[in-house]
Amino acid sequence: MNKVLCIDMDSVIVDLMSEWYGRYNRDYGDDLTVERVLRWDAKSYVKPECGEKIYEYLNEPGFFASLEPLPHAIEVMQRLSKRYDLLIVTSPPSVHAYREKEEWVSRYLPFIGRHNLIFAHRKEVIDGDLLFDDAPHNLHGFMQTGKIAVAMDYPYNRNVPCKRVSGWLEFEEKVDMFLTRSGDHV
Repeated sequence: MNKVLCIDMDSVIVDLMSEWYGRYNRDYGDDLTVERVLRWDAKSYVKPECGEKIYEYLNEPGFFASLEPLPHAIEVMQRLSKRYDLLIVTSPPSVHAYREKEEWVSRYLPFIGRHNLIFAHRKEVIDGDLLFDDAPHNLHGFMQTGKIAVAMDYPYNRNVPCKRVSGWLEFEEKVDMFLTRSGDHV
């Protein structure tokens, strides 16, 4: 039986931050970048007049449909799908996101398909061998089950003591080592 890789969508498969912070920067005349966000709480890094409204961008119709894939995500997932069972495990923040994420997967990842798309806020309960994610709470939760968590490396998740990669080509290069647990050092 093939190993099961659970792969997050936002900021792992798709470039969420460029669109999200780009919209905020245009509306508030700021220059927020992912490099400046050192904690998961994005509202701590925006202008006070924005505050909690930073999260409203994620609820706008069409937001998730507009996202671009991260470099090499599609091609690497195509190759990995020949050796592993791939599940896309994502946490939708809005009603629009469910449909848009499903359509995105159908358009960009037809070789995986909508039937391998799981919407879950508690990713640690998904039965997979490895989780590739960026959210600190998801990485911690998955590791607490004794399974393998790999972080897409961002400043906001560097305090999580898990395996990490800087992109899809590095993930492809190291995934076998991660799964054999011979690479237990970070």
